[in-house]
Amino acid sequence: MIAVIKKGDVILSAVCVILAVLVFVFFTLSKSDGDRVIISVDGKTFGEYSLSKDREIPVESQRGQNTVVIKNNKVTVTAADCPDKYCVSHVGIDETGETIVCLPHRLTVEIKR
Repeated sequence: MIAVIKKGDVILSAVCVILAVLVFVFFTLSKSDGDRVIISVDGKTFGEYSLSKDREIPVESQRGQNTVVIKNNKVTVTAADCPDKYCVSHVGIDETGETIVCLPHRLTVEIKR
């Protein structure tokens, strides 16, 4: 059986591609450099820090320990005693809305403006 491409299929595909490009451009342009870091554990704020000051923040909870590092206006998790350590392998973040999450420890590191 031979597939026949109809005019409506081409139009629908074009509209989907245009919409995808517009959404991508919108989210790319709406990102901005953040200026503060909010660290939460179990949904409660552990601390709020400036991105402009380099520091190492030990985060200890009943679930475990993490080390959050702010350096050169980027935030990373450099150490964790959880089994998977996905948070440690996450790239540094510096734009508003970006997050690093450690699920076993219920830790969230988020950039805000």
